Amino acid sequence: MAGLALDGSNPDVSLLYDINGLAKSAPTWFDRVMEFVGEYGIMLGMVLVVLWCWWSSRRRGTPEDSVSAVAGIVWAPLAAGIALLVNIPIREFVERPRPFKDHQGLDVLVDGKNDFSFVSDHATMAMALGVGLFVANRKFGIAAIGLALLEGFCRIYMGVHYPTDVIGGFALGTAAALLLAPLAMMLLTPLMGAVSRSGRLGRLVRSRSAVVAKAGDRGEALGIPEPRPGSGGGSDGEKGLAA
Repeated sequence: MAGLALDGSNPDVSLLYDINGLAKSAPTWFDRVMEFVGEYGIMLGMVLVVLWCWWSSRRRGTPEDSVSAVAGIVWAPLAAGIALLVNIPIREFVERPRPFKDHQGLDVLVDGKNDFSFVSDHATMAMALGVGLFVANRKFGIAAIGLALLEGFCRIYMGVHYPTDVIGGFALGTAAALLLAPLAMMLLTPLMGAVSRSGRLGRLVRSRSAVVAKAGDRGEALGIPEPRPGSGGGSDGEKGLAA
């Protein structure tokens, strides 16, 4: 298995040279930007998308909708963690060296990558987050999946992964997020419901302002007028009887 994709005529290797070749013709500052983005920037962006989705979901829709949405958002990082754990035995079984160890002329933008190459941890984690977030919210999920695709491109551009390392990571992250989602949602939804009914922790699932707004909407739908200041809440007839 260690000799996988070692032949230079392999499309996997050819595409690696084509994408990594862009780094050779790019300015040094651009390579430094791609190095930061591929190592840390996109994953930071994924965290911000998850937090934005959480903030938006807990403030909109019915309380029941916010509970299910937050359960899906919680599942996204859990799916990424599970996918990374599954990848540990896969990497040890395949034992594929990093591409720069078997192929000359690659422009490697980051040092210290001496572990095995298949599958890419970054691609696995990013796609699991993206697909997991898609389960909770399609709009934010599509944005996160777009970031995951960019992460995969960066890993090849940096010369630390073959294209099939990235594709394998995408497949593993997607499988972990989708196949386990029904069980995860079955467990997380009642848990988030219990959290929402608690004290301060309930604000992690739904905001106080959203609950008050929904209560006001239900009162207007039932024709219940809001009490006016100084009215004492009683009608003219009730005041006459009291007199």
